[in-house]
Amino acid sequence: MPSNIHSKAITQGVQRSPNRAMLRAVGFGDDDFNKPIVGIANAYSTITPCNAGLGTLATRAEQAAHAAGAMPQIFGTITISDGISMGTEGMKCSLVSREVIADSIETVCRAQSMDGILAVGGCDKNMPGAMIAFARLNIPAIFVYGGTIKPGHLNGRDLTIVSSFEAVGQFIAHRIDAAELLAVERKACPGIGSCGGMFTANTMSSTFEVMGISLPYSSTMAAEDAEKSDSAARSAEVLVQAIQKQILPSQILTKKAFENAISVVMAVGGTTNAVLHLLAIAHAMDVDLSIDDFETIRKRVPVFADMKPSGRYVVTDLHQAGGIPQIMKMLLVHGLLHGDCLTITGETIAEVLKDVPAEPRSDQDVIRAWNNPIYPQGHLAILKGNLATEGSVAKISGIKNPKITGPARVFDSEEACMEAILAEKINPGEVLVIRYEGPKGGPGMREMLSPTAALVGAGMGESVALITDGRFSGGTYGFVVGHVAPEAAMGGTIALVEEGDSITIDAEARLIQLNVSDQELARRRALWQPPAPHYKRGVLAKYARLVSSASLGAVTDA
Repeated sequence: MPSNIHSKAITQGVQRSPNRAMLRAVGFGDDDFNKPIVGIANAYSTITPCNAGLGTLATRAEQAAHAAGAMPQIFGTITISDGISMGTEGMKCSLVSREVIADSIETVCRAQSMDGILAVGGCDKNMPGAMIAFARLNIPAIFVYGGTIKPGHLNGRDLTIVSSFEAVGQFIAHRIDAAELLAVERKACPGIGSCGGMFTANTMSSTFEVMGISLPYSSTMAAEDAEKSDSAARSAEVLVQAIQKQILPSQILTKKAFENAISVVMAVGGTTNAVLHLLAIAHAMDVDLSIDDFETIRKRVPVFADMKPSGRYVVTDLHQAGGIPQIMKMLLVHGLLHGDCLTITGETIAEVLKDVPAEPRSDQDVIRAWNNPIYPQGHLAILKGNLATEGSVAKISGIKNPKITGPARVFDSEEACMEAILAEKINPGEVLVIRYEGPKGGPGMREMLSPTAALVGAGMGESVALITDGRFSGGTYGFVVGHVAPEAAMGGTIALVEEGDSITIDAEARLIQLNVSDQELARRRALWQPPAPHYKRGVLAKYARLVSSASLGAVTDA
């Protein structure tokens, strides 16, 4: 029997008759009022290939929930396409959409007194948005990932959406011609599903599987494959069982579960955005997680999945090689995963992994053996210094030289920096500073995939560094540091950098430093004035007023 107030109340006689009348109009019969009501949050949209297949999954979940003895009710939530909005003013709405998704799911489930919630999502912010709502509601919940896109192919190489961004830089640097640029564009995204590398969507889906709020193997399935639909149906069945057992997010999303998630993010070379989103989910669940926990775990977890953007393989390859359970089992047997964490199935992590081999198969090289990692330590480093006293996030995988000291090139927006790159005005050895792109300053903390990919495509991914109070796409790699906090709009030191100032980034020492005296910084700070807000009305204005520092997850209810 459901424990929810609403589900009980609608069985209590004539005082609830109007409520029951409304439910009868959407399919309830006399025998249905004792069944648990399952909300299905459906982020279906043709805006983006990431979400174009979600309607089918939501319908399959609805059918399975009904067959399992529940009364499912589908409702919509939003999505935007990060990839389509990238490099435009619209990208300011990307991180904002995480909050809109969380708020919308929470609002419907509270208003309709749902007994459980199944969320179906694809593009990057669908996942953390849903998880934040799960944490706030604390009713039985499960996430169904829409699935990854299959790789495109051109001249014998796999393509992802990042290939298209990098091709722009290659074209500008005269490394490819217009015909090849167009061919990459045409081949990069061959069908539905979320971006194919270990970018943000696939990283976050992986963390949800690790944390036990999604089913085993579900995070790496291809959107177009039949097993994805079968997994959605099974997820609904498991959720109905979880409602009966009252398995709650607060029992699953523990500090140990977050530590497990961070360990897997490091092992698979996941996105910098995982830092931001896991902090936000932990805040919603009232779990004591800090940015420094990422650095602690990074030091002890090697990278042993050879995944794009800096590696060779896409997520469909990882799925065939054993998926996230194989990564988890390797961590578990080496003491780097908490096996006693509960999952939505009612099993512990150790029980879920009991039949998974301790080492990966020898007939593949997507997942390296434990004694042959790609990097001996994790790839997401937390850097601090006078440029980021609250911290910043550097993705250091694939960097040949982890230290640079060079003159600053200062840009007060992404567009200004991109213009300089396209005009070939950037030189090796320089440190590009893109500021006023933080949570408040942007507002919305845009991702800087366009300039970073253009630098890589132009052959300057190793020789030029870039720092920002904005974010990076999961597809970004190279010598880049994001999430610099405090941000420029809040008077952080990044606001005081002047053209030509010396900046040191030392990944090994975890240092990001502006080489200017304290006295000079004090003089500049006394002259600094906060910029006028870009927006005075609407969702971006509200977001700018409410949002916290990136070091706290850029949450809006702190």
